[in-house]
Amino acid sequence: MPAPLRVRMSFGEDRDAIDRLARSRSAPARTVERARIVLLSRQGESVAEIAETLVVCPDTVRRWIHRFDRHGVEGLADRPRAGRPALYTPEQIGEVVATSLTDPQTLGLPFASWTLDRLAAYLNEEKDLPIKRSRIGELLQAEGLRWREQETWFGERVDPAFAEKRGPSSRSTRHHLTVVS
Repeated sequence: MPAPLRVRMSFGEDRDAIDRLARSRSAPARTVERARIVLLSRQGESVAEIAETLVVCPDTVRRWIHRFDRHGVEGLADRPRAGRPALYTPEQIGEVVATSLTDPQTLGLPFASWTLDRLAAYLNEEKDLPIKRSRIGELLQAEGLRWREQETWFGERVDPAFAEKRGPSSRSTRHHLTVVS
């Protein structure tokens, strides 16, 4: 019968780091779970016991014990994963942000403010940057910029004498009580 799988002995900083990670409330949940696997293995629990305690697959327990044995605490972190390459370079993203912060009239455009549609059209035609309005919105939001909503008639009136010019409300409108402080 093969010997049970146990994590290698860890000393000093590795041991302290595993103890901290296993109790952490701010580290990523996956990293905490992996540190608990190592900690339980160090305490002498078998793969099956660890899997049952943490409600994970025994293969998962084996994987993280082997990764810890090979790479130490750094092995518990997620590795970079393959994915779709970025569509826009940092320079192009900077161009989108810079254009959105520029007054359209300084660029010789006949409007005073940008909309996502206007910004997309300008970037496509003038800057030769094929980008959709939804992606522009995502980029601006990622940069911490908020898109201003268009004001509607529910907002504040431009004319300070609007109430006097409008005249009295109809008789069917209930009068609101005035609050006196």
